[in-house]
Amino acid sequence: MTSIHTTRHFKALAASGAAAMLVACSTAGSSSEPVSLDQASQALKVSQTQALHIEATGRWFQFGQAPAPGLPWPAFDVSRYSADIDYAAPAARVQITRQQVIEAGRERPAPADQSVDQYVAGTQAWNRGTAAATTQPAALAERRAEIWSTPQGFVKAAQAHQARTRATGDGTEVSFDVDAKTHYVGWLNARGEVSRVQTWVDTPVLGDTLVETRFEAYQDFGGVPFPSRIVRSQGGHPVLELKVAQVQAALGAGTSLAVPAEVASARPASVTVSSSKLADGVYYLTGGTHHSVLIEQRDHLVIVEAPLNEERSLAVIAKARERAPGKPIKYLVNTHAHFDHSGGLRTFADAGATIVTNAANRPFYEQAWAAPRSINPDQLALSRKTPRFETFTGKHVLSDGQRTIEIHDIAGNGHNDAFSLVYLPAEKVLVEADAYTPPAANAPAPTSRNPYTTNLYQNVLRLKLDVTQIAALHGPRVVNLAELRSAAEVANTALR
Repeated sequence: MTSIHTTRHFKALAASGAAAMLVACSTAGSSSEPVSLDQASQALKVSQTQALHIEATGRWFQFGQAPAPGLPWPAFDVSRYSADIDYAAPAARVQITRQQVIEAGRERPAPADQSVDQYVAGTQAWNRGTAAATTQPAALAERRAEIWSTPQGFVKAAQAHQARTRATGDGTEVSFDVDAKTHYVGWLNARGEVSRVQTWVDTPVLGDTLVETRFEAYQDFGGVPFPSRIVRSQGGHPVLELKVAQVQAALGAGTSLAVPAEVASARPASVTVSSSKLADGVYYLTGGTHHSVLIEQRDHLVIVEAPLNEERSLAVIAKARERAPGKPIKYLVNTHAHFDHSGGLRTFADAGATIVTNAANRPFYEQAWAAPRSINPDQLALSRKTPRFETFTGKHVLSDGQRTIEIHDIAGNGHNDAFSLVYLPAEKVLVEADAYTPPAANAPAPTSRNPYTTNLYQNVLRLKLDVTQIAALHGPRVVNLAELRSAAEVANTALR
């Protein structure tokens, strides 16, 4: 079977050969004997550590939200990172206070503190805010992996799952499988400290996604051996950098990791797609946090946006076929490569649609989609079809001879460098994502500057688009150009 595990096998063989050469060339006083898990357990006081409380500062990075294809995930300064881990449960809580770092030469909304409070316990993951706890099933695998990707957690899991050990050039390699789809590899240094842990989680865009955590500069924190620096990467870029200030072998005061009743009793949310008419043959497909637009052509269909994941795309496809039975989906127009707006693209590719996107996005998608998908194979992985792309820069037009669909770059927007809007000139409908999110009808008018919105309005003026309806791909309602102009003028009264 060709899978990520096969790939690891070949890598392991190559690493084994390299390690043998290093040992052969080493000095007479060195040894190729691996450090045992018992030695690591003693060095890290694993048996005495049933729980941990960690306080740190550093940086957090927003996975899947790179400002251009191939760039690192955007950074946020972390003024407080607080983690509580109960290894016996297993359960964990992570609290982060963060503020976005504005990159040089990029215009973003003014940074403000963001606070998150995230939990996992057993088979449940949830967040707490000012209201009741909300379930987060998509975060379960990653949050559980974070428990076993701590030094003490990794050794505990390795001991519990009959880990295999061998000497390599990087130290002692320790590997084990929690189940058929959850694999861990870690390395112990000569002192028995865990220096690195790797595992893989499924993500809709990247497939089997490597999550690697590195540990440096171990210290004694009140009797707990623990690294003073932690660096985690995911999808090839950092997602967390921590400078550890405090560690204790107990949960923080007042911490409860019990699953809330509203989480325990919650049923899996069904994916629903609602349809409302924007114009003859043009439908706004809403429901949930992310939307799409269906455009009916003479002998085929065009869909704008495939957000989130395969489940969402399958529901959108079903609604499109319900609205226009018998017509194939010929094109899927993608506004940009942020993962929440591209996670369902592969499903449309499998369904036969050509992916229409900015030319800068295609190499990223082709590389990402070539990765293994053994953890959660999607329909494209199973069919092994070759995706088709139609790319552009500046402006692109789709037409059936009756209806024209224009796709334009959103020039100079700090949100993304390969960013597009869709415009229907006959219907005067604008479709856009993330540049402007309309508020609820009775919500107070915005008072803070959002340069993404100002830039969108400037692009509408630059392109001389005659807009009467804006179908934003986030938000509760369709709005008119006057509302976009009003929001833009918060940032720049000169636009009046």
